[in-house]
Amino acid sequence: MQDEEFAVVRGLVPVAWADGTFADKEREMLEALLEAYGATDAQKTQLRDYAKEKRTLDDIDLQELSAGDRRVLLQTAVLLTYADGNQDAAESAFLGELAKKLRIPDDEAKAVIASADERAKKNTSLL
Repeated sequence: MQDEEFAVVRGLVPVAWADGTFADKEREMLEALLEAYGATDAQKTQLRDYAKEKRTLDDIDLQELSAGDRRVLLQTAVLLTYADGNQDAAESAFLGELAKKLRIPDDEAKAVIASADERAKKNTSLL
């Protein structure tokens, strides 16, 4: 797993904590992403240890994320908010704050979130 990919997955940990709990379904989705990206055992351990405590937007290091990585992070974050079958109000609000943190222009962020939201709703049974 490349450093950029790892930074994107690590950036999802605060999203998993957005509603105050790091649910099993969210944990499973992060594990699946680690597998999909071909994470090493060391990277898997590092992410699991990192995710043990509540993380916030302040824990996302923008220096590690390119402009493209930031958009991938936002898209994947939307999917993660549906991991347990529905997106609650705290998670929805968190996505707006995440877009600001990632410095994605408002119009673009709304389009990215809307597109990913539609995709997530159509595919919640797969998450």
